Amino acid sequence: MITTSTPAATASAPRLRPDRIGRVLLWIAAVGAAGAAVSAISTVLGAGGTTKVVETWRLYGFVVFAGLFVLLALRPLGYRGVWELAVLNKVALTVTGLAYAARGGISGTGSIIAWDGGLSLVLIAAYACCRGWTAWSAPDRGSRS
Repeated sequence: MITTSTPAATASAPRLRPDRIGRVLLWIAAVGAAGAAVSAISTVLGAGGTTKVVETWRLYGFVVFAGLFVLLALRPLGYRGVWELAVLNKVALTVTGLAYAARGGISGTGSIIAWDGGLSLVLIAAYACCRGWTAWSAPDRGSRS
């Protein structure tokens, strides 16, 4: 009797689970947002009176999103609605950037489309890999009965 399987063919190689891929994507997003926050410090310090508040708001937004991405990377199913809010924000910024680009003459639309558009794709991929929608059916560990 001739067998066609070999030990190498039957040994199971370690598989990269989709949720681990999603978590890696979230860590990349967190590092990117933290890097953006650090780079925005000089922008805030150099901003004039008319833009200082907006640039400060933007800096704090980077910090908040870095934190949200870390929380999701640590516990992808631990926070109902956080996935959806983060994705909604990034997709809304991308669509707004596209609308501004179509109108023309509005500075910064290219970077909005590239950065927030790319981040939208990363978050959607991470959401799918981690099955983020299942957070809604997970037991609520924070409620008191």
